[in-house]
Amino acid sequence: MGEVFFHVDLDAFFASVEQRDHPEYRNKPLIIGMPQKRSVVSTCSYEARRFGVHSAMPAIQAQKLCPQGIFIPGNYRLYQKVSRQVMEILSRFSPSMQQVSVDEAFLDMTGTGLLFGPPREACVKLKQAVLEETRLTISVGVARNRFVAKLASDFHKPDGICVVSPSKEELFIDRVGLEKLWGIGKSTLNLIHSKGLTTTAQIRALGKEKLAGLFGENLADYLYMAVRGQDPGICSNQTKSHSVSTEKTFIDDITDKDTLTALLNQMSTEVMFRALDSHELARTVGVKIRYGNFETLTVQLTPDDPLLNTAQVYENAKKAFLSKWNGGGIRLLGVGLYNLYKGDTPIQGTLFDEEDLRRRRLDRAILDLSKKGHSLSKASVLEGKGSLSGSGPDDKGTLETLE
Repeated sequence: MGEVFFHVDLDAFFASVEQRDHPEYRNKPLIIGMPQKRSVVSTCSYEARRFGVHSAMPAIQAQKLCPQGIFIPGNYRLYQKVSRQVMEILSRFSPSMQQVSVDEAFLDMTGTGLLFGPPREACVKLKQAVLEETRLTISVGVARNRFVAKLASDFHKPDGICVVSPSKEELFIDRVGLEKLWGIGKSTLNLIHSKGLTTTAQIRALGKEKLAGLFGENLADYLYMAVRGQDPGICSNQTKSHSVSTEKTFIDDITDKDTLTALLNQMSTEVMFRALDSHELARTVGVKIRYGNFETLTVQLTPDDPLLNTAQVYENAKKAFLSKWNGGGIRLLGVGLYNLYKGDTPIQGTLFDEEDLRRRRLDRAILDLSKKGHSLSKASVLEGKGSLSGSGPDDKGTLETLE
């Protein structure tokens, strides 16, 4: 099979952790996020998804769709603890693991056959290890590039395995279908349909120049590669050793400023607590924006003061975002910390604010308590601003594995 990549995705992660620990939530429509202004759904159980609820949706809208839903603020520190446990398990299976977010990762499994067997056998062993040690299920997609592996992990959710051989990549893309092709939102889909194109095979029949004339260079490049099962670049960037980042692709393009800033807050919380857990400090915060037409922008800010706590990360991420956002619908949003160095206090001689250090100590205390099994949330979390959102739609059908 040549190169082999796994994409591992925890099934409805936050909701699954809560249902694991709280029997009263099991088989119920559980929604992580409080139904109030500027609060968004972090994730929800599969029972809630049947009502049309999904991550990044305003929580008030989720309440209208699912009035019988159980809404809870969530406990990001607990989820981070469980995430660390899962990532440690994944790291045993591959010398190269790329954590994409709190609940998903890519594993480069090239050359590991002698250790774990062929890809499907390795998937079974990996899933069994995660289930036995965390009582959670994962879905695993296998392919020769990250893009197809990402699609494959969604193909048999939840608790699934999908292996796509190189000779079946185009067939797999056609089975997934244009409507469920990762990276294509509703507004982009409507644009494609307006040109009389309804299938991936129809798009594949068009040359790159024809696609560029219909959709512009950015979207044309993406479509040309995606419908052929090639990685268009949105899943291939390796996480740098001195950075911590996360990003979300949305089901619908988002234009609401309050929703976008709430999502920035959630992602700022995730990357800050991952840096805290690694005992690292950051000097730079970055934001990634991808519009519905696949135009992608990045902006980084390096403030005078070191980034010591979640509040600082969020404020700088928000400033960076607002400096670039043109008001258009956003398909993907990301936050990252860069120029990291080891330590829990600023470099000697650096000026700092005592209040910022106090907030860092509070963040650290909450993280440490969560490691001991205690549940403690700051006011921002209780308001629905501080817990991390999940990784997009989970239900991609139950078609056969293409090996």
